[in-house]
Amino acid sequence: MDEREWLTGHFERRRPRLRSVAYRMLGSVSEAEDAVQEAWLRLDGADAGEVENLDAWLTTVVARTCLNMLRTRRNRREDPADAHMPDPLVAPEDAAHPEREAVLADSVGLALLVVLDTLTPAERLAFVLHDMFAVPFDEIGPMIERSPATARQLASRARRRVRGRAPMPDPDVGRQRAVVDAFFAAARDGDFDGLVAVLHPDVVLRSDGGTARARHTTVLTGARTVASQAITFGRLSPFARPALVNGSAGVVVTAKDRPLSVMGFTVVDGRIAAIDVIADPDRLARLDLAALDG
Repeated sequence: MDEREWLTGHFERRRPRLRSVAYRMLGSVSEAEDAVQEAWLRLDGADAGEVENLDAWLTTVVARTCLNMLRTRRNRREDPADAHMPDPLVAPEDAAHPEREAVLADSVGLALLVVLDTLTPAERLAFVLHDMFAVPFDEIGPMIERSPATARQLASRARRRVRGRAPMPDPDVGRQRAVVDAFFAAARDGDFDGLVAVLHPDVVLRSDGGTARARHTTVLTGARTVASQAITFGRLSPFARPALVNGSAGVVVTAKDRPLSVMGFTVVDGRIAAIDVIADPDRLARLDLAALDG
């Protein structure tokens, strides 16, 4: 085996981790793939013999690429960050599907990704690399041209914001599903009190309709406000198909073989703390939902 074959094999074995880093950094499947591809191009053109720690080198390349992409995105963004939903990872709940394992391995809740999108690029990099991938601050500092101590402070600041706005979901997907089913049953029956009971008092509903469905782009807070809106979901119940959305219980709403929305739910202590909806037809058309038909 020559050096290039060895490098190719090594990179492919590391690709899932690199993709996970990039997805958490960017919240975009396509941009994450671009960042990982950039790492391969850099590796293919580098003298690997001079790289002391290849895994750390690859992580650094992906992280810096993502950092530049985040900075560019931040400079050109005009819409509020919380009006744009990250790309969802959708898979069947059936354990027999290999897609389920892939999503669970790469899962991070949509609600958490929304909060990460409100961080500065440096805060996001420090938090993602240290808290999610255990990269030491001695390595993170140089990536953002800061000292390790400053990188630690950035991660700590990001951690406080995440804890305050992205609660940890219940770990049991079955219990999550029972709560989501109760939500749709109450919506179907027009049971306002039943909806309020299954919603956390400070629940947040975020919906991204894109430019084509701008009226579906909204952020609502509070159980009674969200329940009033959710009553209208009752008519969607017959078209809601259970799915894993970023590793948690969710639904894909489909009519006439056309996806209308993807809904992710964050269930905490038996109540829904966040509902994240993607109704942008352009983005829905790019999702691979074929596995749900199996």
